[in-house]
Amino acid sequence: MDRQIGKQKAFLTMAFGGPNNYTGKDMREAHKHMNLTEEHFNAVAGHLQSTLEDLEVPKDLIDQVMAIAASTHDDVLNL
Repeated sequence: MDRQIGKQKAFLTMAFGGPNNYTGKDMREAHKHMNLTEEHFNAVAGHLQSTLEDLEVPKDLIDQVMAIAASTHDDVLNL
């Protein structure tokens, strides 16, 4: 899990405009073997939104984060 957490941090940092230190697979390649569905994607996105709300992140920033997350939809689900 430590390795996975590191990859997620690096990817999210890059995705949200920070320095690009992500060296993992692209989204399609990383997820293609997982047989993910819309339900899986929505569950992860829902957890992300709930966490941001619990942390009292301003709504406009949550909306920006969720828009970035939504932009990965087709690649994560390999559509």
